[in-house]
Amino acid sequence: MSKILMKGNEAIGEGAVRAGCRYFFGYPITPQSELTHYLAKRLPEVGGLFLQAESEVASINMVYGAAAAGARVMTSSSGPGISLMQEGLSFLAGSELPSVVVNLMRGGPGLGNIAPSQSDYFQAAKGGGHGDYHMIVLAPNTVQEMLDTMGNAFDLADKYRNPVMVMADGVMGQMMEPVDLGGDVRVEIPPKSWATTGMAHHAGKNVINSCLVIPEEMEELNLKLEKKYKEISQKEQVCDEYMLEGADIVLVAFGLVSRICMSAVEKARAMGIKAGLIRPVTLWPFPAGFIGKTADKTRAYLTVEMNMGQMIEDVKLAVCGRAPVYHYGRLGGMVPDVRDVLAEIKNLHEGDAGR
Repeated sequence: MSKILMKGNEAIGEGAVRAGCRYFFGYPITPQSELTHYLAKRLPEVGGLFLQAESEVASINMVYGAAAAGARVMTSSSGPGISLMQEGLSFLAGSELPSVVVNLMRGGPGLGNIAPSQSDYFQAAKGGGHGDYHMIVLAPNTVQEMLDTMGNAFDLADKYRNPVMVMADGVMGQMMEPVDLGGDVRVEIPPKSWATTGMAHHAGKNVINSCLVIPEEMEELNLKLEKKYKEISQKEQVCDEYMLEGADIVLVAFGLVSRICMSAVEKARAMGIKAGLIRPVTLWPFPAGFIGKTADKTRAYLTVEMNMGQMIEDVKLAVCGRAPVYHYGRLGGMVPDVRDVLAEIKNLHEGDAGR
């Protein structure tokens, strides 16, 4: 197995190309600018198109147009840019257009900084834009997984005709790890009979639109979307577990923080504390089913996040009051330290939580 050293941003770009993405529209912003730089060179090599838009608002609307024509298309940004895309994301969901958006999260609120954060969880998992809609949200935790996730992201987008967001933080975009690219990939993109590719390929004219001025028609669309979201929630919940056997203190963390928590769990086990870890891979649909099944065997949960406490709300809903759920977080671009997470585990073990 041959491996090469790649940055996380580069791995996302290469993963997108190998997934059949041939169109990228975006605007540079740290800490994901290496991704746009990589695709600016890589896409023309495979007959694709890279276009730097004049703004994030323009780029998400270009994504809308390419997706409507049936293309595999993506964009990427960080917090402030993703915020500007919220109207467009709602339009994509309302028009049922498959597309992929990458968010390399940075410190906020406001203009913030370029340090890593996970404070965009609510924005991604709970909507962000207007109306009732959901994006599928995926959270890799290694550079290899960042590459591999892109294929899954585009497949899910096409399968459900829905926008998919891939979320990581600034550290993951910048760090380098060995990556196995595998062999040449031949992607079979499913036919899209609904796409606006002209009447030559279809019996009739395709129209893609989310503007339904008659309330009954708008409700009908919402009910259709609701049915789809329920199917996604039932079929696509994914999480990983680590040293969960016999654990009575369970950490829940995603992305980079899950790797920090793995080390803390190992050290806790070495001290005789029965700790374990659940890592949500899908942030929406959140793996509530799996977490809920562990509640009767767990004395306490600890969510570890780079925010004030956002994913903790979904963990509490999954646990449904059967065990206490606590939170430890670092803010504004600060990364949790293994020693501090271990100290929180020890406090829970000794019954000193919520001190």
